[in-house]
Amino acid sequence: MEWRNIYRGLLMGASDVVPGVSGGTIAVVLGIYDRLIEAINGFFSKEYKKHLMFLIPLGIGILTAIFLLAGVIEWLFEHYPKQTQFAFLGLIIGVLPFLLQKSEAKRTFKPKHIFMTFLGICLVGSMIFFQTGEPEPVIDFTMSTYLWLFGSGFIASSAMILPGISGSFLLYVIGSYTTIISAIKNLDIMIILIVGIGIFLGILIMSKVIHYFLETFPTATYAVVIGMVIGSVFVIFPGFPTNISGTVVCVISFAGGLLFAYLLGRVEYR
Repeated sequence: MEWRNIYRGLLMGASDVVPGVSGGTIAVVLGIYDRLIEAINGFFSKEYKKHLMFLIPLGIGILTAIFLLAGVIEWLFEHYPKQTQFAFLGLIIGVLPFLLQKSEAKRTFKPKHIFMTFLGICLVGSMIFFQTGEPEPVIDFTMSTYLWLFGSGFIASSAMILPGISGSFLLYVIGSYTTIISAIKNLDIMIILIVGIGIFLGILIMSKVIHYFLETFPTATYAVVIGMVIGSVFVIFPGFPTNISGTVVCVISFAGGLLFAYLLGRVEYR
């Protein structure tokens, strides 16, 4: 059992409850993205035991973070939104050198791959134009509401394992984010179960798609992934505070994220 996946899962789960931050991006930061896709894709294969050894501790960490840290992350974004976002920015930007190194971009990238990187940037960066107001949590549930929540989980989970595309941000766009977060905080088993089934099916299907591209077009896939990670910077960037003290704190948060990414890179990419 790969027990250090628990702390990796904690980081992924914490990011998955933040609109704008992708759990897939954190998996890239941690250097486990391709292994994650392979493990999910091989869940029903003959080597399922090996993949379970990887996925079980990761899942424990993710679920623990979602249930225990959802309130903390929500509090941080409510009271220190810019500082928190700058910390995530540092984390994401700090991993790019390791990702470029892992993909051997200097040797393998051709003009078409640079173009695909640009497409990845545009794909994720364009999500900044879809920011909408979030309604109050739903309290009256009908069959159509449950189907909507199931679909929300399916769509969001497909994005959760794509670097740069935030599943929780898609929930925000769909309008189901506060309803699902409220259900998690209040332990509403019915809603959690319905959304969970949608998430499970979405991850299984999308992992097969991503696995195919990683196996068939590895360089092109990495080019798009790098572009999506870069594009997420534009989505997360909150703008600079208007006062000097706030700016200083944001710079410190950003530096902390960079340092954390560097230390993670030394450990995970060695």
